[in-house]
This record gives sequence, C-alpha cells and structure tokens, in this order.
Amino acid sequence: MLQACLNGARDRAFHAYTPLTPAELAADAAAVVAAGASELHLHPRDASGAETLDPAAVAPALEAIRARVPDVPIGLSTHAGIAPGGAARLKAVKGWTVLPDYVSVNLIEDDAPEMIALALSRGIGVEAGLWSVADTERFIALPEAKKCLRILIEINEQDVDEGLAVAAAIRKLLARASLDVPVLQHGYDATVWPLYQDALMRGLDGRIGLEDGKHLPDGSEAADNAALIKAAFRLARVPPNLPPEAVPPLAG
Repeated sequence: MLQACLNGARDRAFHAYTPLTPAELAADAAAVVAAGASELHLHPRDASGAETLDPAAVAPALEAIRARVPDVPIGLSTHAGIAPGGAARLKAVKGWTVLPDYVSVNLIEDDAPEMIALALSRGIGVEAGLWSVADTERFIALPEAKKCLRILIEINEQDVDEGLAVAAAIRKLLARASLDVPVLQHGYDATVWPLYQDALMRGLDGRIGLEDGKHLPDGSEAADNAALIKAAFRLARVPPNLPPEAVPPLAG
C-alpha cells in the first residue's frame, strides 16, 4: 500500500503546490489517486492556512475530498502541535461531525493513550506513530495495541544510516511483540527515498508526499504530489540494490 501525505505542516514557501484549502486538497487527492496512491493522509487548515483539528475545518476538507475520491481512505494527523494544541485536541476530536477513516497518533506525546482510546471509541482507525525504540516499548504495552489499524515507523533522523538503524531496532521490537498489525515505514526529507526503498525490500507499506519531502529520487524538486507518487511507483519497479539516485527520471 502506498499512502500519499499531501501537506503536513508544509506551506507554500516550502512548495508552491502545497494543498491547503478543501478545494486544493480535493484536487490533489484526485491527482495522487490517479497516479496510484491507495490512501491519503492530510492536515486540514483554517482560513489563515494554519493546521487545525477544529470540526468546522475538518468537515469541509473531508467532504470535498470524498466528493472527488469517494472510496479512498482518508487519515488525519492528531499531532500535539496542531491547533487547538495539547489536551484541547481531545475535545476537538470529540466534536468532529464528519469523521476520517483513521488518525495518526504519535506515541511520543503524553496523551497518546487517551487519543488512541478516543479515536477507537468513535470508530476511527488508528495509525500508531513510532519515532523511537522508547515509543515502540510504550506502544507495545498498551492494551489497545492490537486494535490499531496500522503501525507507522516514522524516521526523523536525517543521517540515512542512523535512520535505517532506528527503523531496524523498532522492527525488531515489533517482531518480538507479535502484534499482527500492518506496518508502514517512511522517512523525512533526506531519508524519504532510502526509507521507502527499505520498506519495499521488506514488503512494508510506504508513504510519499510533500509532508515528508519535495524531492524526487534524483534530487530534483517534484512538480507536485502526483509526481512524487509516480516516482515511488517507478522506484518500486527498479531492482532493490540500485541506489535511489540511480533511478532514471520519469518520462512525461
């Protein structure tokens, strides 16, 4: 499964085609699905372009996307830094009138167990975000661990070897726990393509999009999210021992 992460905390200064409004998100969703993405991950924005969990902003974004790609699962972030921030996020999620198919919850955050329990109680799937071995140990100990939709191995390290080592340590702990929960592995900026290629070799799900990085495997800037998704599928057809920088550019 390849998930497209459309925007994250990025803005137009990062990339001119970062989708922010419901209409932009819907158009971008249609484009990445046409390019082959199976699922979507996004951060709704308020009128100023700031990330928010406010029900008044979440509903229009979800409705606009579902009008364009009605059968594609949509996930939202619950990151602690998203407005209204901190514990107030729980109240915002309780107030959602239109529900996403799933949410991502970072285990590094203090209220992760409460957010996971809340999402599950509302029938929302949970992607458990693991950034480290400590996050993994905390997650494995949760009674809801096996009820989660997916585990995200999320590598923030910018040194490729270091990032791959952290991912390997997380996978080792997960294997011992035998949770039988699907795993998606992804990197960020410098580690996007190495971590994606590693996920391909291991048969794990992947994630690509402007939230994680704007460059193609050859180092050039992608035109948009759809170009990144196309590049991911191109890379998936290349022998796994070929380094990302050696992948030929996409035609067209």
